[in-house]
Amino acid sequence: MTFHHNDETFAGLPVTQFPAEGVTGPVAWRVDFQDEDVNDQEVLSEGFRAVFETFVAEHGATAEALVIGSWGYAAFAPAPLQQLQESAARLPRLRALFLGDITFDECEVSWMKVGDVSPLITAFPRLETLQVRGGEDFRFSPVASGSLRRLVVQSGGLPAAFSTAVLASKFPNLTDLELWLGTPDYNGDTRLADLRGVLDGTLFPQLRRLGLRNAEIADELAAAVAQAPVVARLESLDLSMGVLSDRGATALLAGQPLTHLRELNLKHHYMSEETAAAVVAALPETAVDVSEPQGADDDDRYVAVSE
Repeated sequence: MTFHHNDETFAGLPVTQFPAEGVTGPVAWRVDFQDEDVNDQEVLSEGFRAVFETFVAEHGATAEALVIGSWGYAAFAPAPLQQLQESAARLPRLRALFLGDITFDECEVSWMKVGDVSPLITAFPRLETLQVRGGEDFRFSPVASGSLRRLVVQSGGLPAAFSTAVLASKFPNLTDLELWLGTPDYNGDTRLADLRGVLDGTLFPQLRRLGLRNAEIADELAAAVAQAPVVARLESLDLSMGVLSDRGATALLAGQPLTHLRELNLKHHYMSEETAAAVVAALPETAVDVSEPQGADDDDRYVAVSE
């Protein structure tokens, strides 16, 4: 599985493709440019640069949410990180930014050339939501923000250096953290030890939703979460899209109480029907998602998004 469709909503707003006429009310603007002639020149797409400059000139003063789609052919053209940073003063109301809303037919996620996305947080000091997607040269550096509430990192393989830099950051008001860990086949070498800081509850004191998704180490994560101090203050726990099996689910149920959770997402899993039903039965007041079973007897198990 991979990304088949562009997001229709972002930050609670409908996504509207730029340019568009007659738009009333707040929207999340989507800006992209798809090069018809793909080449291997690793330079920012001039087509995207021009489209984005036009968008900023027309809507920069009022835009509150922005979705960046294809920036040319993302396997070769570098992400427009510098252009975004240089435009920050002309986007004074921006509160939510999604970099990389790109489908598989535009560019596979593992091929997307991105770079260090953390300077975006510094460039937009009022940013409350940052969602990023990438694979190639996908980096993060420790940064501080008192405004950031939600951080979503989507990848078919998240490097340990990325994960540890996120956890080394200062986000005192972060309520929602979502990391797609992926598989080592696509640079996803984040291990359980790299996540101890968030699991032990010493980081991000306002955290209420934790997603450790798309993980090849889903069983190991479930066993750790069963004892993790952070769980006691969560409202939502998301271990979906990975290779969770009966082993991990059994460990999860045998651990600390989860009845306080409003949501438990285990969608796309390798649990047996009996174990999946047992999880749902054990949490009658929790919205438990055990949809998209992949087959408990499958020898080959795959995360939902890799290449």
